[in-house]
Amino acid sequence: MKAAEAKSAKNAKSADSADGAACQYLTFDLGSDEFALDIRSVREIIQFTTLTSVPMMPLFIRGVINLRGAVVPVIDLHCRFGRASAVVGKKTCIIIFEAKRDEKEATLGLMVDAVNVVMEIASENIEPPPEFGTTIHRNFIQGMGKVGAEFIVILDPQRAMDVDEMAAAAEQTVH
Repeated sequence: MKAAEAKSAKNAKSADSADGAACQYLTFDLGSDEFALDIRSVREIIQFTTLTSVPMMPLFIRGVINLRGAVVPVIDLHCRFGRASAVVGKKTCIIIFEAKRDEKEATLGLMVDAVNVVMEIASENIEPPPEFGTTIHRNFIQGMGKVGAEFIVILDPQRAMDVDEMAAAAEQTVH
């Protein structure tokens, strides 16, 4: 979706936010597909930077970054969703968000091709996850946001980036 279209969709949806029926979503690209995350789960967005690789990690963990003294694992969403590894480009960035593991918060980074805009999508414009026809596991999807004639896949960050599941995948890689 073009930025101008997204802005007009956001403006069209802003009236819905007055009654509390709309949520704000950060939209981003992975290849030719557009995805979204609830903005409340996003801590910040940073420009792609050099990653330090960590041996014996699954392919979708591209490495770690130093974020103001904290070690933050960076997940390649292309790999996490079963696609080929992402190619770093001019617009590649890292979305920093908080995930829960054993009732503790863990800071993670999501490597995406480009961040688009923050838009509001009214709850009545969010359909349940499809039964089939998607390139990612259905349980990763919170819903399908209808924006104009298009759909945006709204990810459930706690399930799509489940730290326990990723830890199990890392253990399988090591063994």
